[in-house]
Amino acid sequence: MKFKTSTLFVQWLIVCSVFSLLSCSKSSSPAPTPTGALSSANSINSFSFTKAANSIPVNGTGEISGTNITIFLPPGTDRTLLKASFTASDKATVTVNAASQTSGASVNDFTNPVVYEVKAEDGTKKDYTINLITDIASIDQVVNAFMNTYNVPALSLAITKNENLVYVKAYGKADVENNQIASSENLYRLASLSKQITSIAIMKLLDLGKIHLEDKVFGSGGILGTDYGTQPYGPNITNITVNELLHHTAGGWPNDGTDPMFINQSMTAGQLISWTLDNRPLTNTPGTAYAYSNFGYCILGRVIEKITGTSYVDAVRSLILQPVGITDMDISGNTLADRAANEVKYYGQGGENPYIYNIARMDAHGGWLASAKDLARILVHVDGFPAKQDILSPAAIAAMTTPSNANVNYACGWAVNNVNNWWHQGSLPGTATEQARTISQGQYNFVILTNTRSLDASFTTDLDNLFWQALSNTTRWPTYDLF
Repeated sequence: MKFKTSTLFVQWLIVCSVFSLLSCSKSSSPAPTPTGALSSANSINSFSFTKAANSIPVNGTGEISGTNITIFLPPGTDRTLLKASFTASDKATVTVNAASQTSGASVNDFTNPVVYEVKAEDGTKKDYTINLITDIASIDQVVNAFMNTYNVPALSLAITKNENLVYVKAYGKADVENNQIASSENLYRLASLSKQITSIAIMKLLDLGKIHLEDKVFGSGGILGTDYGTQPYGPNITNITVNELLHHTAGGWPNDGTDPMFINQSMTAGQLISWTLDNRPLTNTPGTAYAYSNFGYCILGRVIEKITGTSYVDAVRSLILQPVGITDMDISGNTLADRAANEVKYYGQGGENPYIYNIARMDAHGGWLASAKDLARILVHVDGFPAKQDILSPAAIAAMTTPSNANVNYACGWAVNNVNNWWHQGSLPGTATEQARTISQGQYNFVILTNTRSLDASFTTDLDNLFWQALSNTTRWPTYDLF
């Protein structure tokens, strides 16, 4: 019996030893690398194109997903001579087509995807494919289709996301006859996007305590007093307020065949206001009816001049443009001979003459010239989003974007809706434009400027849909800021 018990005890010890070894082999801790073993690490840990190493306006940071690296740089970037900055595993070597790579120094052509081979100390290799994106195809396809459909010679686009300017691009030709390729620096007539500039200027004066929205405009005690027209004024003229002009509820002067802004082309703005007050009586009591009025915003331009004691243009420069860093916006000339430096040429359709009107007189409602980038710069400083400081107070922004009872979809120079998007389109012979601040699918602003307009009934709808189609097709955006 003692012999059998001893045998069982030995067997039990053997089983315990085996179990212990099995338990150790299942441990989550890796076995230590033997002293002197070669490293097998072969990863790229970061990848970028920097301004310091390249002639580019922003730093582009790569997004690493497995062995694919996606990186954005702006449209127009020369892809052929770029120097990548990267970090790789310790003791690993990096090559492209067998050529050794030095971070921030080695030059490669990124016109097509480039493969970076990372070789570990122990000889194991891993290939990383670098995809450089400058032109976002999902946006360009929509824009090009729109331009082809409506025979648009040139179009300029600017998009901000979370107040970063993430895409700026020019398409087509600024001057077809002279084969002038469009540039993102080109200036376009804004048409009615000028109304938002005038509204912002009024709101800035509101913040400064120099104006109140319920201030009367004409007559004794009014901002403009009796500077214009013949007294006594017609019915209700002296009841018009700044607020009603902003909301297009002043009671008359609609944008139709009787619009004062498209007649008496030789008159100055002041002469036209006097003529209109004397000859075009109001059709509604101020504040009771909505009628989109270019002439109402012409009056607001004179209100700004009266309060500031300067020209409308100088007032806007002081109140808006200088604070946000814009230097090249101006009022358009009337003729092709007046074409400003960097301004596009305009093309009529359906027999329209794009140089028929007195655009300079339209200053406060339709006369501004700007690039898409500069308009986007204004938007991010009045949009109420948190990333960049606004030039208007929250109270002024709220006032600017609050509609009237007469039209719940129009505020002070902005179309609005119940999801808190703000936008506006502009249209003149040879010009079609749109800008918007939207929060319904994220914090975006966009600006679209063209040098023609189509008389096709679907044109304005398709212009408005252009950004939304591009947004729905775009899943990845740059993270840099081109401002």
